[in-house]
Amino acid sequence: MDPKLLEILVCPLCKGPLVHHKASRELICKPDRLAFPIRDGIPVMLEEEARRLDETEDVA
Repeated sequence: MDPKLLEILVCPLCKGPLVHHKASRELICKPDRLAFPIRDGIPVMLEEEARRLDETEDVA
C-alpha cells in the first residue's frame, strides 16, 4: 500500500487511525476492533465488508 494513502485513510465509523497489517492484508481499527480488507491493493472501507476481531486477536 502507498504510505501516503495510509496517512490519510481513517476508520469510516469512528474516524480514528488505522494500522496496516501486511501479512493479513487488512487495515485494523483498534477502537472498533474491525479489520478492513485490502483487495488487489485497494482498501475496502465498508463496514459490511469488515471483519470483526474477536477478543483473543492482538491488535497491537
